[in-house]
Amino acid sequence: MPRSGRAWRPESSVDLLAPTLDIVIPVYNEEADLEACVRRLHDFLTEEVPYSARITIADNASTDSTLAIAYRVALDLDGIRVVHLDEKGRGRALRTAWCASDAEVVAYMDVDLSTDLNALMPLIAPLVSGHSDLAIGSRLSRTSRVVRGPKREFISRSYNLILRASLHAKFSDAQCGFKAMRTEVARRLLPVVEDSEWFFDTELLILAERIGLRIHEVPVDWVDDPDSRVDIVDTVKKDLLGVWRLGRALTLGTLPLDELRLSMGREPLVPGVPRGMIGQLVRFGVVGVASTVAYAILYLMLHGAVGAQVANFLALLATAIFNTAANRAFTFGVRGGDKAAKHQLQGLAIFGFGLLLTSGSLFGLHEWVPSASKHVELVVLVAANLLATLARFVGLRWVFRQAVAESSQPGK
Repeated sequence: MPRSGRAWRPESSVDLLAPTLDIVIPVYNEEADLEACVRRLHDFLTEEVPYSARITIADNASTDSTLAIAYRVALDLDGIRVVHLDEKGRGRALRTAWCASDAEVVAYMDVDLSTDLNALMPLIAPLVSGHSDLAIGSRLSRTSRVVRGPKREFISRSYNLILRASLHAKFSDAQCGFKAMRTEVARRLLPVVEDSEWFFDTELLILAERIGLRIHEVPVDWVDDPDSRVDIVDTVKKDLLGVWRLGRALTLGTLPLDELRLSMGREPLVPGVPRGMIGQLVRFGVVGVASTVAYAILYLMLHGAVGAQVANFLALLATAIFNTAANRAFTFGVRGGDKAAKHQLQGLAIFGFGLLLTSGSLFGLHEWVPSASKHVELVVLVAANLLATLARFVGLRWVFRQAVAESSQPGK
């Protein structure tokens, strides 16, 4: 019997060539369903899938006869291997099996085969062709057909809404047990995925999205398994803790997203057109509107006490500090405290240009229209600030592009 995590298959079934597809079935105490599932899947792969394929049974420390049944089926059918782990955890089983696979594409599906197998070819075809990096089945697509109870439907939809609100997820269904990815992508991405249980899928997909990988979604027909072994309460608790942990890591900038993005070749398609420019402009605009509103309020509050020039200086200084910090994290995605003080000093240098422009506008207004009210002054200042905004965007983009480039260098 092989040691934990080592793959086993009968000598007679050893493949001379690596298969195109390796489907992992993670199991824990599934003695009743395992053999029927594997035989059904094996028949489907033989008759319906034009690619060479292997089935890997990943046993998660089962305490019943699941492992013995897995070995027996592997002896009876070609193209079956068995991986046994001494610790439980679906994520742990998938990481172990996928990273050790020699196939071009790795996939997994639940042992109950709740997902109709007719969705398998649409799932893996974009990966084999190289068009997509990951593919997921979605039970929440409008064209999916799903049979399950209202409680699980509510939990699933609520969880995916939480992911959209907290982690800005774009995919529709994080936890459908029907996923695939190119093996070369798995080997680079999986070492960064921390969770080894049910949050594994979500963490993998969020990281893939954040580094710009292409995720293909397939609507599926899905029938709930009434004999599911999932502890819903425990799973929900761990998933929410996982959302908190991952969200915190993304906010603090502790994940090597830039290194992953660079290793995956996600550079700009056209030289001179930076990645994410449109999104940066939108986020910069949001921060700019908030800064302008705050500037106007501060200017009007301070004007009566200290005069126009001093009120302009103080309001611009306060909003410049906020603007730099907000654009650093929100617009340009630079996280953590490293070089934050340096970035603020560089932001203040850009503030100096804005101060020169607005103060000069005020001086010119007072020279030409000495009787101008503070509201007219505010209109002129806002117009001057708009002219300074373009220079601020270019300047801040240079500052934070330098920060990202430095963090991507070896040893940083």
